[in-house]
Amino acid sequence: MTDGVLIVDKPAGRTSHQVVAEVSRRLGGEKTGHAGTLDPMATGVLVVLVGEATKIAQVLTADDKAYEGELELGVETDTLDAEGRVVRERRAEAARVDRAALAAAMAGFLGAGQQTPPMYSAVRVEGRRLHEIARAGAEVERAARAIEIRRFDLIAFEPPRAAFAVDCSKGTYVRSLVADLGAELDCGAHLTRLRRTRSGPFELARAIPLAAVDPEAASAHLVSLAEAVGHLPCTEVPSVHERSVLTGKPLKWNDLSADAAPAGMVALVAGGALLALAEIESDTSRVRYRRVFRAT
Repeated sequence: MTDGVLIVDKPAGRTSHQVVAEVSRRLGGEKTGHAGTLDPMATGVLVVLVGEATKIAQVLTADDKAYEGELELGVETDTLDAEGRVVRERRAEAARVDRAALAAAMAGFLGAGQQTPPMYSAVRVEGRRLHEIARAGAEVERAARAIEIRRFDLIAFEPPRAAFAVDCSKGTYVRSLVADLGAELDCGAHLTRLRRTRSGPFELARAIPLAAVDPEAASAHLVSLAEAVGHLPCTEVPSVHERSVLTGKPLKWNDLSADAAPAGMVALVAGGALLALAEIESDTSRVRYRRVFRAT
């Protein structure tokens, strides 16, 4: 088994942690991680990191996401989805919402905005997970986060349920988006189904069902480290400096390239293999290694 990224089609009813642990077990105890959680109810693209790929989690969790889902108008729950306890019903108000009004309200969420994380989430406040606080019957103040909704399309509407598609920035809670939509329509709403169709460059078409994961299948579906960070600026390291990069030896940018130094993170590669992720200091041109990968 080699290092890389495995795109798993997460089944419903499992936490992301459980899926990652199952992948590790099926691969004989390989070190694994993930790049962006999915709620237990949700299905679809879960980016599982195998071996050295666990070092690029922070790079991949910054990617945007795409989802398809379904919502129900007129019913609010404490978790904002179908797994929660019903806390309010406003079916009469929901019955007055037509397709045009629903589509117009959805369009109003497009663009940059602020979103408050739901109480039933893994966000930490003063060292405690919000869902732990919520299950203890309490609620705390949460800081709003900047998000961006790039697409929020109405796919089908059979009152009181609507199917939708959304493209959004990292950190967006679709449950909260649906609840905010219900508030905007003055009837309430909750999420009834969610399927992630894309995480950054990783599409659902590349995903392997969890039940099909084994060493042979994983090797056939594994995305290399270099491809996984293909969205970053990339520089081919001269062969004379490959060992220096792999051992974290101090270098200057002009040791590696005659081109202008890129801003932000850069992937240092050799022969199609990712050697390191680094940033170039603007004042000294020194290569500052952020992650160095073992030679393969």
